[in-house]
Amino acid sequence: MDNKKLAEDIVQLVGGEKNINDLVHCATRLRFTLKNRQDADREQLEKHEGVITVVESGGQFQVVVGSHVANVYAEIMKNSTFSASTEGGSSNQKTSVISRVFEVISGSFSPLIPAMAGSGMLKALLTVLPLLGWLSESSDTYMILSAAGNAVFYFLPILLGITLGLKLKANPYVAGTIGAALMEPSFTGLMDKGPEASFLGIPIVLVNYSSSIFPIFIAVSIYVLLEKGLKKVIHRDLQVFLVPMLSLMIMVPLSAMAFGPFGTNIGNWIASGVTWLIDVSGILSGIVLGGGMTFMVVLGLHWGFTPITLQNISQGGDPIEAMAAAAVFAQIGVAFGIFLRAKKDKTLRTVAGSSSLTGILAGVTEPIVYGLILRYKRVIPIVIIAGALGGAINGHFGVKYTAYVFHNIFSIPVEQPTFIFVIAIACSFVTAMLLTVLFGYEKKESVPAIEGDSTQHGESTLTSSETVSETAIKAPVVEVRKEQIFSPLAGTAVPLSSVSDAAFSTGAMGKGIAIEPTKGEVTAPVDGIVTSVFPTGHAIGLTTAAGTEILIHIGINTVSLKGKHFNPLVQEGDAVSQGDVLIQFDLEQIRAAGYETVTPVIVTLTQQEVDVFETTQQQLTTQDVLLTLVR
Repeated sequence: MDNKKLAEDIVQLVGGEKNINDLVHCATRLRFTLKNRQDADREQLEKHEGVITVVESGGQFQVVVGSHVANVYAEIMKNSTFSASTEGGSSNQKTSVISRVFEVISGSFSPLIPAMAGSGMLKALLTVLPLLGWLSESSDTYMILSAAGNAVFYFLPILLGITLGLKLKANPYVAGTIGAALMEPSFTGLMDKGPEASFLGIPIVLVNYSSSIFPIFIAVSIYVLLEKGLKKVIHRDLQVFLVPMLSLMIMVPLSAMAFGPFGTNIGNWIASGVTWLIDVSGILSGIVLGGGMTFMVVLGLHWGFTPITLQNISQGGDPIEAMAAAAVFAQIGVAFGIFLRAKKDKTLRTVAGSSSLTGILAGVTEPIVYGLILRYKRVIPIVIIAGALGGAINGHFGVKYTAYVFHNIFSIPVEQPTFIFVIAIACSFVTAMLLTVLFGYEKKESVPAIEGDSTQHGESTLTSSETVSETAIKAPVVEVRKEQIFSPLAGTAVPLSSVSDAAFSTGAMGKGIAIEPTKGEVTAPVDGIVTSVFPTGHAIGLTTAAGTEILIHIGINTVSLKGKHFNPLVQEGDAVSQGDVLIQFDLEQIRAAGYETVTPVIVTLTQQEVDVFETTQQQLTTQDVLLTLVR
């Protein structure tokens, strides 16, 4: 399709120029910041022949168009005026209060998830080791490891204060200090006084704030408003010390007297309400949570349960996550069922097998959800039924989740009673697997008539009593061409389905594989022409003599680095030979900046008649064949 026409259509379908606040592009997609996402017609965009898919992530409306994205971007900017007219403009996006609350919760907890999940797994390990007699609970080793596992939860008010401050655009370290003050020994020592504690003669209700959630949410939300107000009335030269000082002087006492006790009570009320609902009907609650959690995760609604879950854990155990865990094992069962059934599709078997293994061992099921379940709609009722079954069992028997972990086989000991939990997740897994194997994962397509079929062309057909001569069944000669693509990086092969960006993991961009690099150097995987070098240096496109288009995308979301740590050594139009160095990049600095360095290597979707076979090697050098193409 003509780039100009595609650009015009995309602008119209995202709501027109009036709806665009900002636009940037990366290696494959246009990243819009829209005033109102509801004005964008996502359904029509995804149906458009020039659009591969649409992804909404990180506050951006991302339209994936492929490796020619720079040309489409140029056409949009050439014929649009929104960049100048809307610069610095505010978004008029109409979002509900609930949506904004979920967004804040998600943005605050997301940075802490790795620390909480790692700590939770450590706590699970410390549950198993004493049972096996390998470690004593009274030993110094156990105490040190226990401290490592408990720290992130005990000091959660401090860490949440920092992430909340970042999310709400206030000073994150002052916000964290507010949480720290409520846990400082001078403050906690007041608990010995009981009701006699006071501030300026005003009595204080003292509460233990370790592992608490709601008090710091309320305190930091108020602090954000206070900071903005102070900056308006305090001279700019004095703000650097006076705003933090006054903020702490005001917020810490207010938190101790009002926000802290109030937030704690809110947390207790909500947790009690959810527990009451579960007590009324554990089976019904389990059906809803087990059957629906997969789609709550897709919509981001699961973040609303996180504060309640952590509150429940601090009080002995959480039934919500125990029921929701059934959805995880139902997803894994679907993936394994697809693996068993898709015998002739090697690529799909690889995706299903690797993603089910990742789910079982690590509890990471995004590749299953986005790469399989949302791709093959026929398995959606299967994952609902299987998840609801396991959730109902856990709900009925009151299984509780006692530590924050990702749901996988290694975290099973944190679920109590463990035996019931194992039965529940086994039911979810086996049910999902069997239903997928029995009923399949997609509708059977009609088999196209073979060229020369007499029925196809209205010619006479043979009866069962007739015989066919040997020459009559001779197959046409088909020329088969093979092309090899070498690894552009030294590193470890990673299934494309494991990449955290759905545009790559679902195969929307094309077939291929990813590499976790061990050296910051990209070399030419083929002899060919450099067809695109992105200004930020994080991605490059090449075309071989056979017309194969290859995209190499260094890292995930690394376009945000704006070229920092990348050094392209070639330009568009350069002829290169296999092994020539194309881009140098600082691997450690990119990782230190918080970006994933896993690098997808894609044969783009322009190659409609190509079968792509991935290497079976795990460790790669630039002399190893990465992909084999057969036409």
